[in-house]
Amino acid sequence: MKHLVAVAQIDCVLGDLKRNIEKHIHYIELAIKEGAKLILFPELSLTGYTLRDINIDVAVNPFKSNVFDDLKKLSREIIIIAGGVEEGENFGIYNSAFVFEDGQIKYVHRKIYPPTYGMFEELRYFSRGDKVRAFDTKVGRIGVLICEDLWHISLPYILAVDGAMMIAGLAASPTRISGSSEELTNYKINSEHHKTYARLLSIYLLFSNRVGYEDGVNFWGGSEVVDSDGEVVAVAKLFDEDLIFAEIDYNTIKRSRQFSRHFIDEDPYLFERELKRILGSK
Repeated sequence: MKHLVAVAQIDCVLGDLKRNIEKHIHYIELAIKEGAKLILFPELSLTGYTLRDINIDVAVNPFKSNVFDDLKKLSREIIIIAGGVEEGENFGIYNSAFVFEDGQIKYVHRKIYPPTYGMFEELRYFSRGDKVRAFDTKVGRIGVLICEDLWHISLPYILAVDGAMMIAGLAASPTRISGSSEELTNYKINSEHHKTYARLLSIYLLFSNRVGYEDGVNFWGGSEVVDSDGEVVAVAKLFDEDLIFAEIDYNTIKRSRQFSRHFIDEDPYLFERELKRILGSK
């Protein structure tokens, strides 16, 4: 089973849903023209990142609002994964990823680890998600994580054990440094752990990181697709908007897992048992 996927690396307009949706539609139409079956956008791609108190103004309950009707319509032709601010049923505000498929909201992932350290202050403005699930789509069983979620090894592991053959990661990774060495270091560090997850879990990993300037920081891009052998098969520009394509081949996963059985032989029951023992002793 093979599928062409697209990763859109874009800049966003802070707080302007209408203009951001228009840009999404532009890239979605380009991806459809190339025959892609899925397109991934960055974290908070529909709203911009440094929202602070306007997070409430741009928050949407995707199951009740018609603001995403154009995206839902296009999702009859291509799966769309985009980042936005979600208003939950309890009126909590979440940094979320919306998955559109077949004209509807297929799945919503709420960021589990909104960072509040260094230059980050997300927990001041967003509630935490409390679940991580793999789910079935036309391109196979996948999972979604948002930025800091990918820095917690338990989450990709859970998704892979839950049957995900592909993990889509949305990011808005900033840097205050304007020199090229820092940006290249950011890409190198992120790419190395993407390759590690992909190789150890024998999965594909899609990573979309935004570009542009916002509130004194810039976003470095470097979006990529990594296959189940840990090889980067497509990579986007640094700092500029870009649209990249890659073929997802499930025969590659089959070959990776049969050639090196570390994931097939993984024992999640041992993991569960020992984790319970550790937590029970505290």
